[in-house]
Amino acid sequence: MSEEEALARRRFTALSLIRLGGAACLTVGLLATGGKIVVPQAVGIVLVLLGLAGFLVIPRRLARKWKSEQR
Repeated sequence: MSEEEALARRRFTALSLIRLGGAACLTVGLLATGGKIVVPQAVGIVLVLLGLAGFLVIPRRLARKWKSEQR
């Protein structure tokens, strides 16, 4: 495996793990805001926001940053 392939594999793994963590936070946050998990509603809202960021925003920004570094 070349160095470029190894770098691409590590980046793909990082993006996948970030998305997975975001999805987990989002799920727990939605359960908390829906009253299925006994935590304060503010905690649920924070988890939803962090989950959305981890699932949608952060991976896109990282991919854009990494793409611009290659040029």
